[in-house]
Amino acid sequence: MIKSIEGTAPGWITDLMDTLGAPGAGVAIAAENLFPPLPSEVILPLAGFAAARGSMQLTSALAWTTLGSVTGALALYGVGAWLGRERTSAIASKLPLVKVSDIEKTERWFRRHGTKAVFFGRMIPLFRSFISIPAGIERMPIPVFLALTTLGSFIWNVIFVLAGYLLGDNWEEVTGYVDVYSKVVLGTTALAVAAFVVVRVSRRGPGARHRG
Repeated sequence: MIKSIEGTAPGWITDLMDTLGAPGAGVAIAAENLFPPLPSEVILPLAGFAAARGSMQLTSALAWTTLGSVTGALALYGVGAWLGRERTSAIASKLPLVKVSDIEKTERWFRRHGTKAVFFGRMIPLFRSFISIPAGIERMPIPVFLALTTLGSFIWNVIFVLAGYLLGDNWEEVTGYVDVYSKVVLGTTALAVAAFVVVRVSRRGPGARHRG
């Protein structure tokens, strides 16, 4: 049993894989897409490790985790489609330092680069989930969205499932490398957000003083 030798992964993940095998790994990855704090960098190598021990077939692990990724992404696409442009603009207008024009610029950017964003976004921690929402808002054609999401998810999953499969008992080493990668991505994002806030505040400040 996986859970008898593994203490790093959350218990419900190992329970799913113990009980359902490869479909359990797919369910766990679908949940990870919907709730990004869940660790795909733990789930995927663990699925590979389980395949190496004979608890599931390697091909099944890859197929089910990719299906789980696409299912979770499609659910978030649905959230974006439900929100739509009008709801998104209404929400943005109530947020501090955010203008409706920012949303309009983002929409234009996504119309130009959306296919690349969806494909490569599937291989970036945190963004791999959130990128599905603007795709839904912009109503990217579902066949295109599914093709890009499936391919991007498959590449990401293959890397980590195979890493767990090949490393065997040392599969946890993968999480260390991904942790560094995630911190770099999140740090870059935090700097970008901070720069946006500074620029927006500096632009508003003189205007506010002038009005005073």
